[in-house]
Amino acid sequence: MGMQQQGILDLVLGAGPVVQLVLYLLILFSVVSWGVILFKYRHVREAKVQSARFIEIFWESRNLASIHEASQELEASPVAHVFVAGYEELLRVSRRNVVEQEGLTTDLSGVDNVARAMKRAANVELTKLEQTLTFLATTSGSTPFIGLFGTVWGIMNAFRGLSVTRSSTIQAVAPGIAEALIATAAGLVAAIPALIAYNHFLQEIRVLTTDMENFTQEFLNIAERHFTKK
Repeated sequence: MGMQQQGILDLVLGAGPVVQLVLYLLILFSVVSWGVILFKYRHVREAKVQSARFIEIFWESRNLASIHEASQELEASPVAHVFVAGYEELLRVSRRNVVEQEGLTTDLSGVDNVARAMKRAANVELTKLEQTLTFLATTSGSTPFIGLFGTVWGIMNAFRGLSVTRSSTIQAVAPGIAEALIATAAGLVAAIPALIAYNHFLQEIRVLTTDMENFTQEFLNIAERHFTKK
């Protein structure tokens, strides 16, 4: 196996400048994408764990103020941030209506304000969750073509060298073709993990988005039931 690895290394070092540039670019894509994958894995995992914890606290407690206090320790939970936005807007509306000696209403000055605040917070959290996913999508979509370009360029040079040497044996072009094919392999090595990770994170984000939507609806139902005067 050591001889095989050394042979591949020799092919890479012996490749032309364009193929080497392609290989270095693909290595850069691969290294950065793995960094993004590890970062996003930790980010999404913490968001899921803390959101599950927050939902548990929310249904166990009957006091919104204590829930709000507990949510401050769950910074990675998108559901907790949605609650905070809704709770703080609910307080503002309640205080305004107390001054006006009116109950919380379901018109545009009441629960609808809370709904809009929670929707804005959910959109902000969704944007945070989707950050850096664009790079994974770009990597999975572009690196195979970058590798293919390096392969085509390398094969062109191999056959051009064949015409110069006036040799028609396969041994004359085999090293050049092998060098070129490494670029395609490198492109696939960079693309496949990025594509798998992108689809995985997209599914996890969909689940968290559903959690935020469901919680928003439940919170608004509670607000209407307990704070709205008939």
